[in-house]
Amino acid sequence: MLKTIMRFLLVLAIVLAVIALITHKKLPDNNQRSVSKALPPQPDSSALAAHFLPGIQAHPGLSGVYPLRDGRDAFVARLALAEAAQHTLDVQYYIWHDDTSGRLLLQSLYKAAERGVRVRLLLDDNNTQGMDGLLAAMNAHANIEVRLFNPFMQRGFRPVAYLSDFFRLNRRMHNKSFTADGAVTIIGGRNVGDEYFGAGNGVMFADLDVSAAGAAAQAAGQDFDRYWASQSAYPAENIITTAAVPFDTAPAQDAQTQGYLKALAASDFARHLRAGSLPLEWVKTTLISDDPAKALGKALPENTVLAHIGPVMDAAQKELLIVSPYFVPTQTGSDWLGALVQKGKNVTVLTNALSATDVAPVHAGYAKYRKDLLRAGVRLFELKPDATVTAAEKGAIGGSSGASLHAKTFAVDGQTLFVGSFNMDPRSAQLNTEMGFLIDSPTLAAQLAEGFSQHQAAHTYSVALTAKGDLQWQTQENGQTVTFDSEPKSHRLQRFVVWLCEQLPIEWLL
Repeated sequence: MLKTIMRFLLVLAIVLAVIALITHKKLPDNNQRSVSKALPPQPDSSALAAHFLPGIQAHPGLSGVYPLRDGRDAFVARLALAEAAQHTLDVQYYIWHDDTSGRLLLQSLYKAAERGVRVRLLLDDNNTQGMDGLLAAMNAHANIEVRLFNPFMQRGFRPVAYLSDFFRLNRRMHNKSFTADGAVTIIGGRNVGDEYFGAGNGVMFADLDVSAAGAAAQAAGQDFDRYWASQSAYPAENIITTAAVPFDTAPAQDAQTQGYLKALAASDFARHLRAGSLPLEWVKTTLISDDPAKALGKALPENTVLAHIGPVMDAAQKELLIVSPYFVPTQTGSDWLGALVQKGKNVTVLTNALSATDVAPVHAGYAKYRKDLLRAGVRLFELKPDATVTAAEKGAIGGSSGASLHAKTFAVDGQTLFVGSFNMDPRSAQLNTEMGFLIDSPTLAAQLAEGFSQHQAAHTYSVALTAKGDLQWQTQENGQTVTFDSEPKSHRLQRFVVWLCEQLPIEWLL
């Protein structure tokens, strides 16, 4: 029996090796690309730049920030920037779906290009399956240039490409930014798709972005240039062979699209825009970003997001609140968080429950450390699957169906807030490129803590250890405390997958 299994595995390995050799395609030469740079704000000819100029002059070196908690507000903000831009749009994303919100935003970029705006669109290629014709159409416009980060040369059945190029393709650009006229930028956890912007009826992500004008916006433009000019960013025309499809700039007339557009018009952000009353807080805001060479495994440790946020978190005097959808602390991180508690700091973590997560193997990378963290005094909370972001609660975690936490943020001592794309896991730390804002704002840091405190009883599970050392989950339902002795509202198959993944040496991939 053993010989038969070994023979089968050997034959399988040979078949896979042959497929890898046959299907492997080399990347094209990437040295003959056009060169472009972010342009500084031009108040004389940009209404956006002119609008924020008084605030910038009154607060030199600071940035005017506004948190975007609600998904529809976050979409309106991007749409408004695309429609108001007069010179440049620099847009960088990990995921861009061709759905209601994704198509509307692509149309807004195309319309901007029609007005003469220079559009640079940089997309990670891991999630562009099926969009080659659409991206080719965008790239064909004289004022639009599309580049694909770390592209797949196998454009059909992409998983085959991993057979011959796994270690390159396993590294992705997870950054998310949207910058208009060098004057305003949006950075945070949201990709582009209906689940991030409150469109449709699928799973909604509880997320957080920050819009910023002033110094932070200019920093975002300079950082975009680093990625745009990096060796991993390839012009779309050198990768995509599919012909461009006809591009229609008119919004679809289906009920979902039209209903979504009406809902957008009623959003808080839209109301503030119409009234010219968007309340900004002018604070020190620092952009931190990985060296794009990280995608090639060549970034120096000191040129990473982790190198910048680690000391900030370690310097907590009283409290560290971490919100991360994919929380894989590793043994090193678990020991470090426990050491903070031993020094008298309060450490609290909010992540997804198994029933709420969209990546069960990542949950396994968290589950194996739960007991160690709890014994060390770290407080653990898990978002319930029936909690989500609702417009009525201005983006707070509230009651609805189909939710998954997606915000990547932390607050230190109620003074400093991080908002960005960085998950607390090995993939963000070692494999993917990431970015985010460190914001010195007691107001915003307090809002995160207060929002969590307000909703934790009803919309999260509090994880604890029983006297026997077993895990236990508690929550409030209809005013009553409900207790679970296993992963709440999960299925046996889900729990089996988590157990199996805990046994495998895959933590470095999570």
